[in-house]
Amino acid sequence: MVNADTQELSKFGDLAHRWWDLEGEFRPLHQINPLRLDWIASHATLQGARVLDVGCGGGILAESMALRGANVLGIDLSTKPLKVAQLHAMEAGVSGLVYREVAVEALAAEQPAGFDAVTCMEMLEHVPDPASVVRACAALVKPGGHVFFSTLNRNAKAFLLAIVGAEHVLGMLPKGTHEYAKFIRPSELAGFAREAALELIEFKGLEHNPLTKRYWLSANTDVNYLMACRRPT
Repeated sequence: MVNADTQELSKFGDLAHRWWDLEGEFRPLHQINPLRLDWIASHATLQGARVLDVGCGGGILAESMALRGANVLGIDLSTKPLKVAQLHAMEAGVSGLVYREVAVEALAAEQPAGFDAVTCMEMLEHVPDPASVVRACAALVKPGGHVFFSTLNRNAKAFLLAIVGAEHVLGMLPKGTHEYAKFIRPSELAGFAREAALELIEFKGLEHNPLTKRYWLSANTDVNYLMACRRPT
């Protein structure tokens, strides 16, 4: 049984044509991408590395890592965003980048320890079993390699800012983008990582000022946060 929510896949599939519109529904992803890319690069060497991007969507992060010199495989289970990602990479002339429609658990059985680094950003809160994704990511990375996650914390502040504020008041995201019950506390994600035999390296919070429209990384993990892990040698 595939670890995916068909409604979630359809939701992002319907918006696929807007993925690379810098003023569209995915504008926040474009705005935070330089931050998360530099954060990933501060932990793992991208040049010449084989990198897997899980839940790649339209390819914003996957393409930027390929432009940093990585050989990237982007995977997703939503067909339309993958086609958009492939078309954009072809039009932009980006090399070292391949996309596949495959579940991360299936790829883990096919290519265990096949990647120098694995990224899974803004995806865990959209699947029925996030722990299964974490286990698969851990299985896919080589010993000594890094795994990176980002998701949303589950608390009242996150509900107010990420759902009420971002979706209903400010209109930064389409209504229904997130479901509060699927948010994941940092302690829970750390538990998933430990169960998958990953070493926790760092938590970082991602903050946003809606007035200045500026994003930055901090120690505050109350709402959006990132986690870096390493598979022991």
